[in-house]
Amino acid sequence: MEIADDILYDVIGFGALNVDKLYTVDEIACHDEERSILKSERSPGGSAANTIIGLANLGLTTSYIGKIANDNDGELLELNLAEHGVHLNNLIYADEGVSGAALGFVDQNGERALYINTGVNEEISLNEINPIELNRGKILHITSMFGETFETQKKLCPKLPKSMIVSFDPGLIYAKLGVEAIKPILDRTDILLINENELFVLCEDYYRKRDNIPKDEDLSFRDLAIKLRDDGIKIVIVKRGTKGAYGINSDDEEVKIPAFLVDAIDTTAAGDSFNAGFLYSYVNGFSLEKSVTIGNWVASQAVKAMGIAGLPMKEDLDEFLVDYFKED
Repeated sequence: MEIADDILYDVIGFGALNVDKLYTVDEIACHDEERSILKSERSPGGSAANTIIGLANLGLTTSYIGKIANDNDGELLELNLAEHGVHLNNLIYADEGVSGAALGFVDQNGERALYINTGVNEEISLNEINPIELNRGKILHITSMFGETFETQKKLCPKLPKSMIVSFDPGLIYAKLGVEAIKPILDRTDILLINENELFVLCEDYYRKRDNIPKDEDLSFRDLAIKLRDDGIKIVIVKRGTKGAYGINSDDEEVKIPAFLVDAIDTTAAGDSFNAGFLYSYVNGFSLEKSVTIGNWVASQAVKAMGIAGLPMKEDLDEFLVDYFKED
């Protein structure tokens, strides 16, 4: 996709770029067992990619840092981004290897086993990222990666221009690493988007040790969010599923917004969808309360369909804004 030299991206994503290969099986096999595959599905995925596609659907100018191989999965990933209007100027093409894939096996009781082959997407080096294209972004949205790419994210963050806003959703992968392991990213983060479970996994033990908090003294999600905010993150958002979302910022604004309860079909990308709604709102200068509300609403629409098929379009959001906020 060719673009003008002076274009600015509202948001650039940097995270996993995988093809999700989902197999429905009669039973998940154990050691030396053989089971039957009942049906299979193949669709493009990746946390940051879901968020960037959600933002593109809402009319923002977006791009994506990821790496694909010259294979069928790479072609699907590239085509999916392009079809949703995501600019490909930051996409990296490998001469060898395979594109990332997530293989999921789900039995008839809904139990699942997941295997990840990150492929070339875990092999992004710092010198493969085009600084000219990157610096055209207003926001860089980072999610978890593996291998060399994780190290690249940590090296990249301190080098980013001060004018660039960094949004970070660590996911459970980075949360399990702990605060110290991802500190170069956290130190540069302006907006932290994290779910409640990941928040406790990431930093409960860290703050108990640092601040000498006894084990028998309760720490709430709000306590941890305030500590992260006080440590320099300007906006901390805690996603709480059906309990809604909590937000606090450096201006001491604090909100708790209930979820929009719907009949959910697939909650897999709910958090990614919330991120899209929140970052769209941030780009448009909306208040913290309005931004969290829109994040909740976008997530509620996404879970009504499989994968990201339910992500709303700009006209859907405009209609919601009129109906809910009584906007012209």
